[in-house]
Amino acid sequence: MNDIGEFCIYLSFASTLYAVVSYLMAGLGKGERYAVSADRAVLINACLITLASAALINAFLTRDFSVQYVASYSDRDLSIFYTISAFWAGQKGSLLLWAWLLVIFSAITILQNRTKNRMLMPYVSLINAVILGFFLFLLCFSTPPFEKLYVVPEDGHGLNPMLQNPGMIFHPPSLYLGYVGVTIPFAFAMAALIVGKLDDVWIRTTRKWTLFSWFFLSLGNLLGAQWAYVELGWGGYWAWDPVENASFMPWLAITAYLHSVIIQEKKSMLKVWNMFLILLTFALTIFGTFITRSGLIQSVHAFDETTLGYYFLFFLAVILLFSTYWIVKRLDSLKSNNELDSLLSRESSFLFNNLLFVGMAFATFWGTIFPMISEAVRGVKITVGPPFYNQVNVPIGLALLMLMGICPMIAWRKASAQNLKKNFLLPGTASIIAGIAIYPLLGKGHFYAWMTFTLSLFVMLTILIEYFRGMKIRMANAGENILLAFFNLTLRNRRRYGGYIIHIGVVMMFVGIAGSSSYNTEEIQTLKRGETMEIGDYRLTYQKLESFHPNKNQATVVANFSVTKNGVKVWDARPQKDFYTKKSMQPSTEVDIYSTLWEDLYIIFAEYGEDDVATFKVLINPLTIWLWIGGWVIAFGTFLLLIPDAREKKRLQAMMETEAELGASAG
Repeated sequence: MNDIGEFCIYLSFASTLYAVVSYLMAGLGKGERYAVSADRAVLINACLITLASAALINAFLTRDFSVQYVASYSDRDLSIFYTISAFWAGQKGSLLLWAWLLVIFSAITILQNRTKNRMLMPYVSLINAVILGFFLFLLCFSTPPFEKLYVVPEDGHGLNPMLQNPGMIFHPPSLYLGYVGVTIPFAFAMAALIVGKLDDVWIRTTRKWTLFSWFFLSLGNLLGAQWAYVELGWGGYWAWDPVENASFMPWLAITAYLHSVIIQEKKSMLKVWNMFLILLTFALTIFGTFITRSGLIQSVHAFDETTLGYYFLFFLAVILLFSTYWIVKRLDSLKSNNELDSLLSRESSFLFNNLLFVGMAFATFWGTIFPMISEAVRGVKITVGPPFYNQVNVPIGLALLMLMGICPMIAWRKASAQNLKKNFLLPGTASIIAGIAIYPLLGKGHFYAWMTFTLSLFVMLTILIEYFRGMKIRMANAGENILLAFFNLTLRNRRRYGGYIIHIGVVMMFVGIAGSSSYNTEEIQTLKRGETMEIGDYRLTYQKLESFHPNKNQATVVANFSVTKNGVKVWDARPQKDFYTKKSMQPSTEVDIYSTLWEDLYIIFAEYGEDDVATFKVLINPLTIWLWIGGWVIAFGTFLLLIPDAREKKRLQAMMETEAELGASAG
């Protein structure tokens, strides 16, 4: 089976080279048969890489330690779920997963566009094939996943304990879905540049792909934060780690792009800017892969040092040169048909929104690469820590939060005094009054958090007022009750109100971040059995330690606590430490968390000694749960946006038919 998997990868690489040449011939007008033949090659590739992926999973499930990758990331005691997740635990498997997702997405794109976008598709598929060829080249000649060991061990090294967490089953695939999904709108954008078809068709065609990618990048970042919160045992969820930044930067760019294309669709503006944003998004996915695989950074998430990163650096340079050439070549065709009429307009607010997103991405990019630059120039690696990112990005984030309430409500072209009064007088006045009222309680020493709560109220009020206006009209015109009006309003204008729901989720996340990062409290104490410690309204009684062996390679020590709040028992806590007999595995700490809508009680088992004397770090993190609830709300809003819209489909079909007629008459 391993030999079959290896053969499939080499055969797929050869087939991809054939597809590249055939698509190029089709694009140069040598005949439709070349495109048809290349499409078949891509569909065959999808089968080949699927078979190779299945072969690697089979090697893991059968404990085939003759495969070096399997021996490095699994052992006989690993559960089936983590054995499967070991597939993407290292470089080789993650690159194979990337290639598999890319060829599946390419095949779906081909099947979706059998009878449409015929001018664009040869170049779209060509670009996808070139990118796939790059990954297959790495799998064939740099990091072969089926590499054999000369001496087969009795057991594998095992999976890093920090990766044995449910979050690691879902977090990497979510990010890969987002990363790879970006390839499709990027390929359409480049194809539109090459062909010179620079209207809105490519944007509307790829809108669902863009939303799909944005959602999984959002989900991947959130799952990563949750994994850090429950697994790393330091009390937080985001440390501005370089690999965290690597997934955060493309999210910022694609979020800016999603907002910016609205202006192009509505007003035929920002065409150059949108090309830049989709290029930036795709380039940042490749850059993120470069920094995690180059060994140039230190991170709990990063892979070991290899030469693989330099392949990505070269590939990134080629992408930037190629894309920049075509953008410059088509600058005249990308000129906007309209201009900004006023700074007080929806167009301007969206542009400011975009600039802030890109500014945050640049600040994060600079902080990420600065240690590498300082080491190259001065020979000393100067680390950029959270204070830098917080100082720069927190004010930008607050400005984005404010614009979230302004952008959807302000008028197009130029906002009149009447428009401003109608949409912002009530929410603006109410949020200012509320902000002044809560300042003595929450504002002193925590200005940014206080501003977050005040602006969050402003955004929520603008959304609720807009919802109420729409529901009021439906209740009057259709005679619907309030619940029916709410559901019909949302479902019949999913693009608008799905966006509002996403904004509500984002506001919840802002509240969770502000509360947990600004008002948390911490206590560290060493306790004997029977002793207690207090933090906030909680009283924790340390009862005993328990030791057991979940398997032959692991020993676990659990601390038992009885927890009361205001004298009432609320929880039995069991934080633990795990020790592993294999030399490659370090001890790990498993925290225990008691979550409510108001706060998290977070217990870390730091160390223990004779007579069960142990040291514990306990934190209260207010409002943290709203970060995760906000993520679910965002997921629901995105689901609404991804539901097929018959009206949008008809509009896109009409645009393509018009283009086909114009092309035929011109011919």
